[in-house]
Amino acid sequence: MADRAAVLQLDATSRAPRAIGRPVIIGHRGASGYRPEHTLASYELAARMGADFMEPDLVSTRDGVLVARHEPEISGTTDVASRPEFADRRRTMSVDGRPTTGWFTHDFTLAELKTLRAIERVPQVRQHNTLYDGMFEVPTFDEILALRTRLSGELDREIGVYPETKHATYFRDLGLDLETPLVDSLRREGLDRVDAPVFVQSFEANNLRAMYADHGLRAPMIFLTTSSGAPFDDPRTYAEYLTPAGLHELAGFVAGIGPNKNQVIPCRADRTLGTPTSLVEDAHSAGLAVHPYTFRAENQFLPADYTVTEAPNAFGRAIDEQIAFLRAGVDGLFTDHSDIGVVARTRFLTAG
Repeated sequence: MADRAAVLQLDATSRAPRAIGRPVIIGHRGASGYRPEHTLASYELAARMGADFMEPDLVSTRDGVLVARHEPEISGTTDVASRPEFADRRRTMSVDGRPTTGWFTHDFTLAELKTLRAIERVPQVRQHNTLYDGMFEVPTFDEILALRTRLSGELDREIGVYPETKHATYFRDLGLDLETPLVDSLRREGLDRVDAPVFVQSFEANNLRAMYADHGLRAPMIFLTTSSGAPFDDPRTYAEYLTPAGLHELAGFVAGIGPNKNQVIPCRADRTLGTPTSLVEDAHSAGLAVHPYTFRAENQFLPADYTVTEAPNAFGRAIDEQIAFLRAGVDGLFTDHSDIGVVARTRFLTAG
């Protein structure tokens, strides 16, 4: 375990480990800036570019198999809409209280889902990724874990996995809980331990509590947050969870938080990068790591003072933006462009 990108240490005041040392680079949906997201090709490219973790979002098939898709509705990430044999599967569902129309993974068996092929989710932004439309299957979580094992051997370093349970309450209400198969898969691979190269993440605190208390999961977990609102079916807002008291409570069962990057360093009214909030300091005081999301290279996703041209899809000063966040003390970065994250980390560490 000496080659792990981050060392896990049990904080004396908490049962949650906090990543310390070298910041981790998390391949957001794989190397989604270069390949269609949530495909084995995307995950493998992220690892080969130097990412420490591959990050799959997990949803369920009708027969209870965990697969990697950003959402249960898959018309934007697969070719299902062009498949006449599945035309009658299109319907409207309420996903966390929001009406959503399309095709849903829970209406397909794994065998049926495997006949589909991935497509680029944002072709207007990443037109070059459309070159790979139709080439890759929807992978299962177990296939991703097998890829993790293979790449760890080939690259001679431990590749981690950073799975997210997507819409856990929604799936539980359908009789397809995500927690049980996730925990079972990690245990089969020997990854349910406090020092495992794993972070299990969710936007639902109750989902994480259940995995810790009811399923006995001891692999590190991350509570994801947004700048507004609350977890689904939870009376507490994200802002309440991120108070010093809320963070200390979270430290009883999670290893860290995954905030929107604007919660770490907000932009000013003119969209230039502002000054850091106290979130990193508050989280570290509670023994929690901080892994903000999502760092992308295109100008439209960067603060105004880090853009290079007016072309929204051209790359801007993404390395400099990430260095600014590393200087603010974050413990890792979710990035669509793993190679840029690795360069930013190297420059940050060598600059002292």
